[in-house]
Amino acid sequence: MLTRFTGALPRLQAVLCGLGFLTTLVLAPAALAHGGHDHGAPPPTAVATSNPRIAVQSDAYELVGILRGERLGLYLDRFGTNEPVADARITVTVGGQDVEAEKASDGTYAVTSPDFTSEGPLELVFAVSAPAGDDLLIGTLVLPIRPVTAAALPADTTAALALRAAPGLRVGGVEIGQPYAVAGVVGLGFLLGLAARSRSRLVPVTSLALIAVLATTAYAFSHEGEDHGAGDAKAALPAGDTPRRLPDGTVFVPKPSQRLLNVRTSVTTPEEAQKAITLVGRVIADPNRSGLVQSINGGRIIAPEGGLPRLGQTVRKGDVLALVEQAVGQADRTTLSERIGEIEQEIAVAETKLKRVRQLSDRGVAPPSQVTDAEIELEGLRRRREIVRQTRIESEVLRAPIDGTIAAARVVPGQVVASQDVVFQVLDPKGLWVEALVYGEIDPAKVTAASATAVDGTPLRLAFQGFSKALQQQATVVQFAVENPPGNLSVGSPVTVFAQNGASVRDIIMPRDAVVRGANGEAVVWRHTDPERFEARPVRTEPFDATRLVIRAGVAEGERIVIRGSELINQIR
Repeated sequence: MLTRFTGALPRLQAVLCGLGFLTTLVLAPAALAHGGHDHGAPPPTAVATSNPRIAVQSDAYELVGILRGERLGLYLDRFGTNEPVADARITVTVGGQDVEAEKASDGTYAVTSPDFTSEGPLELVFAVSAPAGDDLLIGTLVLPIRPVTAAALPADTTAALALRAAPGLRVGGVEIGQPYAVAGVVGLGFLLGLAARSRSRLVPVTSLALIAVLATTAYAFSHEGEDHGAGDAKAALPAGDTPRRLPDGTVFVPKPSQRLLNVRTSVTTPEEAQKAITLVGRVIADPNRSGLVQSINGGRIIAPEGGLPRLGQTVRKGDVLALVEQAVGQADRTTLSERIGEIEQEIAVAETKLKRVRQLSDRGVAPPSQVTDAEIELEGLRRRREIVRQTRIESEVLRAPIDGTIAAARVVPGQVVASQDVVFQVLDPKGLWVEALVYGEIDPAKVTAASATAVDGTPLRLAFQGFSKALQQQATVVQFAVENPPGNLSVGSPVTVFAQNGASVRDIIMPRDAVVRGANGEAVVWRHTDPERFEARPVRTEPFDATRLVIRAGVAEGERIVIRGSELINQIR
């Protein structure tokens, strides 16, 4: 028996060598098939989230459901404006049963069902009933496949899972199935083990070493460039429900984040409107509702009993704002002193005359009329003396010319002012105008309406008042009245005026907040492509008024564009 087995040594050795060569041919192409990983075009970008979700929409509503355990949270918004709908009634059909959604205080809804713990696709029907209209939405919620541990499976099932998890091989461009690849490796290991256990050294050591090296090399090359360790495990983890920018440039913003950012959209529609021109202007006071306080002769400022008025203080017409002590020269003072002396001398003569006439009248010699004439003459002289004295010492009173607030105060007690100095400026805060410059290429007579933007971005509504016939700095001055001016608007502030000159245009008009600056500096708008996805669109714009722009290119009719919260979406990275 041993002799026959020994005689078969060359034949068995040839078989084992052939198996080793065949193994090399099988595993080497598999290594080449994995090198470079060219498995066709990449799939479109998918948003990885930590919670299963469903998104359905119609012409009226947009609904997003986020599953957390057995509870499905629902976010119902209007399709056109992305405005939350908090007064609706939602009935959800789950597994053939109707479940009414519960309303929450934050404007969301929730549905609980044991069917949400199953696996695979689950069809849901949402019946929405709201004051704005009823609708029926149908969608599919893909429930995750829960992992099964190998310890809980029988032996044959565990082996099947092992074969399923084994990598496939490719021979000559033809892929070998995963079970066959595993079977080939197991067979090779069995033959190697049999040869190693033989006491008669049936196979030479060199053949065993060659087969082992070829098998190990082919396996190593088949996994070249692949990191199946912690990297794949990390990549398999979901990215979560946080806002982020996707590889294709779009931005994923979950519905809860949209509620926090107060994102609103608008469906683009072409409009017929007048073209606007941009002017440079500044804020001025209404001539009929403002005034200046100046001294006629000048002098030294004296504070009244209540003190000098402060900036922003409300005053009434006729209120005393300040006193001005007039300055009198030395020559004038000498003249006044001499005049007072003459008047006092005349008063002394008049008093003596009045005394003598009274005595004669008491004796009946002089008539009583002479007494009356002497008394009148004396009273007139005394009044003249008081006038002369007051001319020298009486201060000038500065009063408020209109009802309003103190816009400017440029004096302190003791300050000397001239007759042309502006001491106070009083104006009505509700009476403000805007003065702009219009150059020759624009006809100011064709200006029909206008609006303006303050330095801080506050929009101003303007009413055309008129324009000048005289040029100032080669420009025509045009004046507008500010309707309901804000409290923080000040005289002299620069503004940008958008005046409509009558030329008609038909284009898409969007709010200025919808247009933001991209990373490369170009103007972009954010298009609401999916319930939780936004796409940047470069646009070309022209000014229309203080709050809106004309979109000349980049946006088509019927698209949903973000008009509030676009700046926040633009900052998501």
